[in-house]
Amino acid sequence: MKPVCLTLAVATALGAAPVVAQEASFSTGPAKTIVESLIDCGPGSRTSAVGEIVSDDGTRRTVPAATHYLSAPHAPDLYNACAGVEPDTLSDVDLDAIETFDAGGTEAFTAYIFGDNYFELYVNGRLVAVDSVPFTPFNASVVKFTADRPLTIAVMGVDWEENLALGSEAGRGSKYYPGDAGIVMQVQDAAGDTIAITDTHWRAQTFYVSPLQDPDCLVAEGQTRDSSACSTASARDGSGFSAAYWDLPADWMAPDFDDSAWPNAVAYTNDTVGVDNKPAYTNFTELFDATDADASFIWSSNLVLDNLVLLRRTIE
Repeated sequence: MKPVCLTLAVATALGAAPVVAQEASFSTGPAKTIVESLIDCGPGSRTSAVGEIVSDDGTRRTVPAATHYLSAPHAPDLYNACAGVEPDTLSDVDLDAIETFDAGGTEAFTAYIFGDNYFELYVNGRLVAVDSVPFTPFNASVVKFTADRPLTIAVMGVDWEENLALGSEAGRGSKYYPGDAGIVMQVQDAAGDTIAITDTHWRAQTFYVSPLQDPDCLVAEGQTRDSSACSTASARDGSGFSAAYWDLPADWMAPDFDDSAWPNAVAYTNDTVGVDNKPAYTNFTELFDATDADASFIWSSNLVLDNLVLLRRTIE
């Protein structure tokens, strides 16, 4: 496997201590299934299984991610076919009936979120809510919360997988198809004014990359985790492919976490993500594609292979 350098990130102009860049660790082959499925949405849905595998540094890894799905509040549904919540437009949603979460302040906000596939939402360091559907059918969420500005919004985004630790699923005639990801969000204040959208002003860092048909394709040095040279082709047999991991910083969601060395998020078009046949998105284009606040799908630099991405933005 390709060696990965340990470097020091440049200290900030304010004199912050340099951040030690962590080496990647790798695994090869499938993980052991430890949860058969977090939910069951019946025929046509994908199984949201969870697995474990030991990487080459001896660390036990949870794939596709260690989540708070079983312990945290689920984000209220904007659209969720699994729960029978299928409004045609935003006007069909009773927003007054939506629960409001406390993020440690008094000002009211509403976040509208469509994630491919799963998200966990933090505000000012507090876990507010997690996606109610880890995999499919595709859903959208509305999260009302109270907080004080400035708002540090932090999101863990996960592209779920059927082939655990192999970053792939059945699709397009292959059992090992590396599906894509992406998250789009609009945040409004109590007056209904948009105060934040997902765009390239966010920071995004990768923590799980798979499948790697050849681990040497990965460029990982300092805070650079670049899988753009890696193949995204599907395979008839991907059981021998590899995955790369980095440990999540314990305080990555905190307002004072230094994300200045993280890359900016990359924006992707609706066509690239492929949402034209997903009513959880298309029924709410007045939100996600608003003329004066058109939110972009964002992710890391590789929408296909980077499967666990942390995203952050502070709104003054």
